[in-house]
Amino acid sequence: MTPVDGSASLLALRRLTAVILAAVVAAVLLAAGQVPAAAAPPPDGGDGTDEPCTSRLGPYQREMEEYLGLPVDGRQSEDDCRAIRAFQREHGIEPADGYAGVPTWRTMLVEEARANPNELGACPTAEGKVACVDLTRQLMWVQQGHAGRVIMDPVPVRTGRQGLETRLGWHRIYLRKRDHYSTIYDNAPMPFSQFFNGGQAFHGTYDDLYESGSGGCVNMTLPDAETLWHTINMGDRVFVYGRKPGT
Repeated sequence: MTPVDGSASLLALRRLTAVILAAVVAAVLLAAGQVPAAAAPPPDGGDGTDEPCTSRLGPYQREMEEYLGLPVDGRQSEDDCRAIRAFQREHGIEPADGYAGVPTWRTMLVEEARANPNELGACPTAEGKVACVDLTRQLMWVQQGHAGRVIMDPVPVRTGRQGLETRLGWHRIYLRKRDHYSTIYDNAPMPFSQFFNGGQAFHGTYDDLYESGSGGCVNMTLPDAETLWHTINMGDRVFVYGRKPGT
């Protein structure tokens, strides 16, 4: 057997003594009710965080206040900022900073329309499917039959800018190309293209839907364009109405 080193034994004894002493002190404090309380969770400012929210006033402050059930005064407060930031985080809007800008407002319009996008009956019903494009709210959905049953929920779109507006009225899908490239705009990719009038089409885009406008097409996010691809087909009807803001 290897002899035990004296210094090592002394060190081990000291460590054991420290552990025992700490346990005794903890027991005494517990009995006296003096154990420090666990740290309280950070205060919740309405969006699950205690981060300050100091974003400046946005152009759609009143609209967001009304939608979120806040006092409608058109002035940014800490509570307003936090509520708007929570909405942005819920819907994946970046940056989520509480600023009521165009992306936040446009997302709110889609959410507001989700229960019944054709509440005012502006998009006519018809036998079969109708892809409705609302230029005013910059959103589209698909309804079916004279009852107008929604078979694709409303999604945000970007339509034609001034001078190149998306054409109003009734159209039909006459050409579909899953992997199309523009012959007009520098070979730009147009995935999930579905043409409905003189070169104007529904298609996915890699650009920001909330900036400017298209050359007349109805731009969509790639996932939404793919969903539409699987929802409508050749010969299905398209109805475009309203007026894009700024045109």
